Amino acid sequence: MSPAEPDPSPRRRELLEAAYAYALRGGLAELSLRPLAEAIGSSPRVLLYLFGSKDGLIRALLARARADELAGLRRITDAREEPRGLRPVALELWRWLSDDAHRGLLTLWVESYARSLTDPDGPWGGFARATVEDWLTLLAAVQPAASRDTEDARAERTLVLAVLRGGLLDLLATGDTGRVTAAVHRQLASAES
Repeated sequence: MSPAEPDPSPRRRELLEAAYAYALRGGLAELSLRPLAEAIGSSPRVLLYLFGSKDGLIRALLARARADELAGLRRITDAREEPRGLRPVALELWRWLSDDAHRGLLTLWVESYARSLTDPDGPWGGFARATVEDWLTLLAAVQPAASRDTEDARAERTLVLAVLRGGLLDLLATGDTGRVTAAVHRQLASAES
């Protein structure tokens, strides 16, 4: 929501939360307004009125998912004492990413990331780039201030991001938490050396 927009109506917020819970269970790829509206106690007409279009609803759901993801990640990065460094924070981020409680959100994130790459002009447009920037900004915040703007520091946080996201993709595909966690820990340890 841009600063010029009025606060959304309570009904819009209520339906967005219900639609978000629905998307966490089933994703967005095959989202159809009629089954969604029926599942959340609304109608396609009301959803179109409140969100402008199906694409508007998808954009609102992506913004809601992104806010949820960032809130979880910020709880980890903001709780750090200066300077903790990337590795301890990355290990805590991995614990968050590998927690079954976040599986729906992260599956939705992966779906949205991929759709952003294959449908850059659709409602997913820009999602992948924005989320990379979100994560790099959070990771930069836990690096020592004196060196965070160096090429080495940028490369280090990019490597950490690649390890976490690669591990996440593998984990979501296989469910093999033990194997993937061991690999993530090994890579983070070797990156630190």
